[in-house]
Amino acid sequence: MSRLTDLIARTKGNDPQLGADLEREFKALSSRLPYGLNFERHSPEAVELPLRPVRKGDKVRVLPERGSTKKGDQRLWQVKAIQKAKKLADLELLGPAKTETQSVALDDLVVVAEFRDTIYPGLVSTGKVERGGDKPFHTVINGENYHALKALTYAYRGKVDAIYIDPPYNSGAKDWKYNNDYVESDDLYRHSKWLAMMERRLLLAKDLLNPAESVLIVTIDEKEYLRLGLLLEQLFSYATIQMVSSQINPKGVSRGGSFRRSDEYLYFVMFGTARPCRMPLSSEWSTSTQSDLENSSEDGSPVTPDWTSMMRRGSEAYRNDRPSMFYPIYADPITRKISAVGAALPNGEHAAPPKKGLVAILPIRKDGSEGRWQIGASELESRIKQGRVRLGRSTSYGFVVNYLPDGAYADVISEKFLIQGYADDGSVIAFSEAGDLSRVASTQWKIASHNASENGSSLLATLLPKRKFPFPKSLYAVEDALRFFVLEKKDAVVLDFFSGSGTTAHAVMRLNRQDQGKRRCISITNNEVAADEQKALREQFLRPGDADWEKYGICDFITKPRVKAAITGKTPEGGSIKGDYKFTDEFPIADGFEENAEFFTLTYEAKSAVNHNLAYARIAPLLWLRAGAQGLRIDKLPPEGWALVNTYGLLTEVDAAAPFINAVRQAKALRVAYIVTDDDRRFQAIAQQLPRAVEPVRLYESYLTNFSFSNGE
Repeated sequence: MSRLTDLIARTKGNDPQLGADLEREFKALSSRLPYGLNFERHSPEAVELPLRPVRKGDKVRVLPERGSTKKGDQRLWQVKAIQKAKKLADLELLGPAKTETQSVALDDLVVVAEFRDTIYPGLVSTGKVERGGDKPFHTVINGENYHALKALTYAYRGKVDAIYIDPPYNSGAKDWKYNNDYVESDDLYRHSKWLAMMERRLLLAKDLLNPAESVLIVTIDEKEYLRLGLLLEQLFSYATIQMVSSQINPKGVSRGGSFRRSDEYLYFVMFGTARPCRMPLSSEWSTSTQSDLENSSEDGSPVTPDWTSMMRRGSEAYRNDRPSMFYPIYADPITRKISAVGAALPNGEHAAPPKKGLVAILPIRKDGSEGRWQIGASELESRIKQGRVRLGRSTSYGFVVNYLPDGAYADVISEKFLIQGYADDGSVIAFSEAGDLSRVASTQWKIASHNASENGSSLLATLLPKRKFPFPKSLYAVEDALRFFVLEKKDAVVLDFFSGSGTTAHAVMRLNRQDQGKRRCISITNNEVAADEQKALREQFLRPGDADWEKYGICDFITKPRVKAAITGKTPEGGSIKGDYKFTDEFPIADGFEENAEFFTLTYEAKSAVNHNLAYARIAPLLWLRAGAQGLRIDKLPPEGWALVNTYGLLTEVDAAAPFINAVRQAKALRVAYIVTDDDRRFQAIAQQLPRAVEPVRLYESYLTNFSFSNGE
């Protein structure tokens, strides 16, 4: 290894870029695990930016001539000069030892950003819809999601409460690209490309999630769930991870002669103290075991705590697995009370010592085999004193013995239950305050509302007539998955960076309506045109970047119209949407929601323009997002040298600090004060005079440092 390090160091002296690339790959190889998930991380991804003007120093590709369906030149060129009068760019090929140059029309070039490049992002508003008064805005960002995630690290680092993503399932169909190429089913590196793509984005998501309490929810099907599970374990080894199986199509989908697939999987990655909320659940969520029935009222709604059988089930459930937990429990058959707990039976003994007038209960399974209890004898005696043990129904071998596990007992002594006393056998009597028992769902979901055909595709067709999107999620499935984690967070920040049809934002709006919440959703999607439509558009001499091409992209054709239709209750054509929402909260779709949303396109700014205050208009939305995406925004540099809006203030001239500080002190809801200065001493002097509740942020140092840091510089 040391020899390789020396060789890389020598290479850096002759060719710094080659040396840096070799060092990066060496580090990746040396960090591989001897066991676990190993995969090729490939060359960094690159994305074409058809809406970005060509600048000197840019990396570009040469487009095929209009009308051609060919891919064109995939090599990267660097713009050395721009001939404005002739509308030409002088290019030099990147990479080869021998110099190759050419001059190409600006209209025939597309800017390319590689993911190892440092970017300085901005946002340009492309419209908004306002029906929510002073509520925060939901945001939809049109851009490459890797770069959009980087942009969000400035506004939301460590502040996101929940991420819900439905990434491409890597089916081999034309559902996703890697370096501008569709990944086909016969690609030998299909799985490692998918993993590399996911890993890069999940590492950025890690920076955004609140480490103290947040959740990452990822949906997937059988083609990549194993690899995804290993990837999540490696990236988030400190988190609690569970996988849920959810039926999304009762009829099933053909798998080429194999079993018909009717379900998919959801990974829940829970950080810090995050756990699914207990809540009243319909009978659909229950496996309807005898224990469930015993804990339910006559109408099926649960009213008492989760009493669980003392008999061990599942793994290590036999006497030989834990001999010390094969002991008799003695019960009085008349009073139905546990009277004594015996010692573990010696090996070879199968009958409990008799006690006069008492029934001896041993953990004997239905098939006659010897099982074991869940807890030891001394622990059982302790829990009997706490009122956590009681007898259930009578059986051929005595009685069923039930107890309250730690989680259920914690709920009983919390505010969720009212303890009404103790039964004659000493067991606690408790009921939930609402008259029913909140529970946590199992990991098998067979819920009618989660049908993706009826409540995904059909619902989308109702909102956006004559517009199609492949395999949208059931609105209610996304709503339910999020509810378990944001039910008690009415101001939660929810992120979806594979947004597609906008289902997550729609689900967050429904959650807000149910409890008057102010949760806000950030949706990231690109404006990729469906593969089967691209050929026809190219034959019409159109290219990405043309208005008649872009209007059919996912963001402009599906995501933005869907979010707007959900809020207004009207189709893109202006007609009232027919039909009603179902489940949980039933009301006419045409009623819409009292919500606000704004739509943005991601931009790529020059560092020099940022430093000289020339890119402020594109950075302004990021400042607004960081301050809570609420109320007015300062979109232009204030002529007075400072300005205040609902949640933040901006000081652009430090000589105007005195009136700015005075105004900040009088403001009631201010969260952030942005101060533009290159002088750290003056920044500190102003910051010290601000109220403690106001966060001082130095521009543009904080902005530039954030993106240099996030790129490892």
